[in-house]
Amino acid sequence: MEKFGKSQSVRRVEDVRFLTGAGRYTDDTAPADALHAVFLRSQVAHAEITALEVDAARAAPGVQAVLTAADLEEAGIDLGMAALTFPARDGGRGAAPMRPILARDRVRFVGEPVAVVVAETMAQAQDAAELIEFDYDELPPHVDRAPGGPQIHAEAPDNVALDFAFGREAETAKAFDAAAHVVALSVENNRIVTNTMEPRATCAAWRDGRLHLTFGGQGVWGVRDQLARAYGLDTDAVHVVTPDVGGGFGMKVFAYPEYLVLPEAARRTGRPVRWTAARGEAFLSDNSGRDLASVAELAFDEDLKITGYRVETTCNLGAYNSYMGQGIQTDLFTKVLTGCYDVQNAFMRTRCIYTNTTQVDAYRGAGRPEAITVLERAIDHAARVLGVDPWDLRRRNFIPAGKFPYRSATGELYDVGDFARVLDRAEAECDRAGFAARKAESAARGRLRGLGLCCYIESILGSPSEDVTVQFNDDGTATIFVGTQSNGQGHETVFASFLSDQTGLPFDHIAVVQGDSDRIARGGGTGGSRSVTVQTNATLKVVGTMIAAYSAFLAETLGAAREDVTFDEDRFRIAGSNETPGLLEAAAMARAAGRDDLLRFSETAELPGRSYPNGAHVAEVEIDPVTGVTEVLKYTVVDDFGNLINPMLAEGQVHGGVAQGIGQAVSERVVFDADGQLLSASLMDYALPRAADMPWIDFHTEPVPSTANPMGMKGCGEAGTVGALAAVGNAVLDAVWDRGVRQVDMPFTPSRVWKMLRRQTGESA
Repeated sequence: MEKFGKSQSVRRVEDVRFLTGAGRYTDDTAPADALHAVFLRSQVAHAEITALEVDAARAAPGVQAVLTAADLEEAGIDLGMAALTFPARDGGRGAAPMRPILARDRVRFVGEPVAVVVAETMAQAQDAAELIEFDYDELPPHVDRAPGGPQIHAEAPDNVALDFAFGREAETAKAFDAAAHVVALSVENNRIVTNTMEPRATCAAWRDGRLHLTFGGQGVWGVRDQLARAYGLDTDAVHVVTPDVGGGFGMKVFAYPEYLVLPEAARRTGRPVRWTAARGEAFLSDNSGRDLASVAELAFDEDLKITGYRVETTCNLGAYNSYMGQGIQTDLFTKVLTGCYDVQNAFMRTRCIYTNTTQVDAYRGAGRPEAITVLERAIDHAARVLGVDPWDLRRRNFIPAGKFPYRSATGELYDVGDFARVLDRAEAECDRAGFAARKAESAARGRLRGLGLCCYIESILGSPSEDVTVQFNDDGTATIFVGTQSNGQGHETVFASFLSDQTGLPFDHIAVVQGDSDRIARGGGTGGSRSVTVQTNATLKVVGTMIAAYSAFLAETLGAAREDVTFDEDRFRIAGSNETPGLLEAAAMARAAGRDDLLRFSETAELPGRSYPNGAHVAEVEIDPVTGVTEVLKYTVVDDFGNLINPMLAEGQVHGGVAQGIGQAVSERVVFDADGQLLSASLMDYALPRAADMPWIDFHTEPVPSTANPMGMKGCGEAGTVGALAAVGNAVLDAVWDRGVRQVDMPFTPSRVWKMLRRQTGESA
């Protein structure tokens, strides 16, 4: 059964709950008798632990437990956190040093948890934590994103966690040797802190011999499996729940030490134990994003066709492997290495470096924004160096629409696309023809104006498989159980409206259940822009199963031939009969007949391939050369998301993604000093964008329906960020090019832009 959704912009039903303060987040769900946990964290970046005395803390008022790594080991808990390793260019795999859930013997970054104090109140736990005697011999830290320096792990000589290579190295080298033109550019991609509205939080309890954990995340099953492994339990003995979540963006996908420590605290005290990160803790302990530097080289023939592309990257992993840390700038980067361009000779090398800083992992886009930023900055720079129009250079190198399906240089099968059509639409929508007049008007006011383009493609990630269950309830309503996990994207609205569109079930009679490992056997969670595409694919399958089952039931009940029963999206029709029951009425008939087998349907469905959202982003910036202030004045997006279920929610996702991209490009930056101390450790020092910093984002779609799923959809959750970084970077370069500036690096803060302009003119900075 393959039917297209109605593509209506249904308002989000969950927003009433959120905007009236009725949301139920992790901290809201903690039992009234829950104890409070406070973590003692390392104040130094690298040191040998010489003493950890906790007796005074244990004796403090209100304290119920104090735990260290030694206590956890004594309890038989596996201290090591799970992390993936990836293939190295020498045929081996990346380094896999142990990352303990509480520091053992050595601390390796400021903020690493060393001990946990559990008390009746938060204040008592905080006071007791100050009584812990934590002594250490400080070691020299390694904070540079470069090989060498003081050794952090014995398993990683020169602090190189992984030396990764991918692509056609020899063929690419030959293309460069034969090239008519070679252009190179270095691109810095600054580290950011995610800063979700809701900080990380968790609450652990033991009931009926089972471990129950609530946490704010992006999927319950991975955390459940890690808890089971750490505590030596069957997965059936672990129940994980995720309630409302105030933002994730990749940072909340994975398990963190706190989630694995609190269950032992709850077991020892016999009471639930809760923890919610303070904002300062979040800066120190949440996985950061990005933090890499790349050198990109493009080879061209005499007709300015790209004949080779080569990238060498050094990326920061932080002090340990986070779960997907090694894969972000390696495996995921390769998914869109060559972007929208028809080039087969491509090669990348990435060295992942351990430093005495917080771990780095997925952040909105996870490798794809980084890959597209490098490529799109490089091709824009190449056009300027070669003296051609950047838009035209892209057009002559696009994969032609007639070449799809297209196998990229890194093995990705792009199913469909029409990049030239998307760019033509973007050129019209951004009023490129009027830019010269706008630039002249800015110049008359002493300002520098620039127009920047980014043509992007991204690859939907995560498992292509998803589970779904639809249940008909006694009160005449229906419930859909989904394996994805909303972090604020509007899943409750999307999945209910999609089921309604496909079945005629009244929208307001459908409840969406997610984030409960007892009620939903399996699921892939949210991440990689996968949720709507994979979940609706599973929903289509279960709808087909339901319609077939009820058609047979109605034929039998009403004495009709099976072939005389049809379904027209809203109701069953029975030839020769006036009976036209809807699904809810058919379910009531089944219940009355004792047919419980017709009241709950479950299916698993797997997509045959990935889909590849793509688009063109155009940023227009204005710079005050006196102050260095950079404003994004105008922003135009034309996206190919295939068919949309809810255009309004898709546009909202793009707005959010672009805002995060502009934030990183213009103002956000994590800074450590030479001792590994975080200098940008609060919202006083870390510049998140405000509403006044954002232009109106003009959003349009130019859909080419995907062939990789029955709905023709392409994911949209991360696309805004994928396109924004290079669009803003190229706009800034365009603004300062006539001043002789040839290198611009994010973030474009006033002081950095001011110094950049002064350096070029030879003035004192």
